[in-house]
Amino acid sequence: MTSVPAQPASGQSVDPRARSAARLGAVQALYQMDVAGTPLDDAVEEFTQHLLERPTEDEEIVEADTAHFDDIVRGVVREQRELDREVNGALAKGWALGRLDATLRAILRAGAYEIRRCKDIPVKVVINEYVDVAHAFFEGDEPGVVNAVLDRLGREIRGGTGADHDAAGQG
Repeated sequence: MTSVPAQPASGQSVDPRARSAARLGAVQALYQMDVAGTPLDDAVEEFTQHLLERPTEDEEIVEADTAHFDDIVRGVVREQRELDREVNGALAKGWALGRLDATLRAILRAGAYEIRRCKDIPVKVVINEYVDVAHAFFEGDEPGVVNAVLDRLGREIRGGTGADHDAAGQG
């Protein structure tokens, strides 16, 4: 079963900050499901009801794009086998997705899903967004790993030259 990712209604623009908040929430929900074994519907409900609307320190409240959040989380779960196969193939030789930190796995799965299914969002935007998410959790080499893996997947899945290839769109 495949579904079409949530798209804004015709003529409506999407606030990129709302999508950024959705991506961060999706990574957190996927992490929670992976580590704590939280069921899909429970994780989506918890994040949608409580966590996506929480302000961060010294920042204005940015309400997450809940449709995008829901699409990413449910899509990653639905397509996890294929996503894991693709991400494993894009990792450097000797690396395996299952041996990576759970947060890094969640970031790579979510980014791979968006590259596969959210064709209205340029690969370059997807890569930049998930590198930013990685910077929120890691201070080491992990953001570079995210950049390299998603760039490789962008080239493989959408063709062209990875981060520089795409139709115009907003993230």
